[in-house]
Amino acid sequence: MNDKDTEGEDHPLKNSEGKAVENNNDTGGEKDVCIKKQNRLSRLSKIRTAAFFGALFLCLAAVFAFSFIIPCPVRPFSQRTWSLQYNNSVGYPFLATEDVNKDNVQDVLFIFKTDSASQLNVSCADEGFQSPCFFLSALSGTNGSTLWVRPVSDDDVQLVECSIHNLGGGDSVGCLVIRKSGFILAIDSTTGHALWEKPTGFVAGFTVIKPVLKIPDVDRDGIEDLMVFIFAENELQSAVFSGKNGDRIGQKWTISTDQPSGYYTHVTKSKAYYVLFYKGSSIAAYSVSGLCSHTAGLEAKPTGQDSDWEAQMNSSTGFIPLMASSSSGNILYILNVPGRYYNNILVVKSEVSELLDGQKFQTLWSVNTTNILSKPALGFFKRDVLSIMMELETGMNRKKVIIVDSNSGALQWEYDLSLGIARQNPAVLNTGDHRSTFLFWGVNSPEPNNITELEENLFMFHPSHPKALLQLNNHTENIIMFRAALFERSRHACYVLITGPNTTEDPGTLMVSKRKLKEDISNAKVIWFGTEEVNTEAIRDEFFRMRYTSH
Repeated sequence: MNDKDTEGEDHPLKNSEGKAVENNNDTGGEKDVCIKKQNRLSRLSKIRTAAFFGALFLCLAAVFAFSFIIPCPVRPFSQRTWSLQYNNSVGYPFLATEDVNKDNVQDVLFIFKTDSASQLNVSCADEGFQSPCFFLSALSGTNGSTLWVRPVSDDDVQLVECSIHNLGGGDSVGCLVIRKSGFILAIDSTTGHALWEKPTGFVAGFTVIKPVLKIPDVDRDGIEDLMVFIFAENELQSAVFSGKNGDRIGQKWTISTDQPSGYYTHVTKSKAYYVLFYKGSSIAAYSVSGLCSHTAGLEAKPTGQDSDWEAQMNSSTGFIPLMASSSSGNILYILNVPGRYYNNILVVKSEVSELLDGQKFQTLWSVNTTNILSKPALGFFKRDVLSIMMELETGMNRKKVIIVDSNSGALQWEYDLSLGIARQNPAVLNTGDHRSTFLFWGVNSPEPNNITELEENLFMFHPSHPKALLQLNNHTENIIMFRAALFERSRHACYVLITGPNTTEDPGTLMVSKRKLKEDISNAKVIWFGTEEVNTEAIRDEFFRMRYTSH
């Protein structure tokens, strides 16, 4: 046997290895290519891994920075209640809320008269006024601290109005004051500084018909202008002032010879603006376009008239009559009631109230409002269905609070209570369940003569419990102004009170206070007028947990 064959039998792997070596020698170039590809893939894998961990590191660094290094905006801490006292002062029937210091919390603007300036660090003499004089002041909604205070007049104030946008030009939001002496003053709400001050040119003895009407830019300076209605020389007149600098634009125009009780601005289906003056039982409507044309000049005439309304024009009088003078009762208020396609007009009279179609002037419904006590308030009794709250005197020092459906005038809720002494309008705050909380004043005494002297209670009602009322608190001071508002968006529902002597009384202690509703609800008395058993503590808790919305 051959030695090689013997060696192969004794060591069978030896020949294999030898052959393998020979084969490797034949494919060496292919092996190098594979190794290079593997090295390239390995490098790509390492790059992808490094990129992943790099991105993860950046994300973690960003989270760490926003969580610990970069401070989050601090939401101002709002006190649940605060109050300020002004000695030797009298109040004025004006109260507004506006975010003055831009901290996303509503602040309080009010006006009062005093000669005690030491506590204010400002005096009447700072503006050349004699003491006592009127001061316009802004208080922080969070803690009641004075943001600014400014003397505005040493004679009677004919008008004060705030939250006027672009007043003075730019992004300014301001207040407007018209003095009896015949000066018009614009004030920056943020700082309290004067934006401009101009003489009105009104004759002595004029009376301003409130409020100021904001009109389109008639002098073409990019800022909306202001129309003021006055009654002077036995005439109702209109005057236009520049919103940017207060200059008088055009000349006065005589609208009529009757002094109206007030006016209301209506927007028609075609988005045209009309002014509705009411007196007695009649309404006379004028287009804002026509008023601007007559007052500021034809060249400044803005567009906007409604063909349906203009078709009702009385050519001999020059206005559009909305109601016959023979209709029942004197008109006390006019309110805008949103309809399905356009606004309707609620005419509140001393005997009966009617909802007029805002485009066709037809009566949609009417309800008896004999001896109505206050201006109605609009809210939601049913979800997303507008309702109207009214207060009616029923005799024997009693009143009835009713809520009616705005679509039909049907009665939805009523409650009878003692009248009390406050004559404040009811207030409404919308809740997160698409309904509203209604607030009104009165005395819950079953006996007309069993009323504590000067006692006054604030009541809270929500449609989720139609047989329950919350008696929030009571006051013995004279209430000059009452206003409910959301001091922070969708939270912090509050009400503001100004109590003390008014301008017709001798000076005394004037109090301005803010109270959070939840603060009063936690100590409120639940009044249940149903026959079944009920857990009043559970009702109070439900009221306490309510969420509020600005929509």
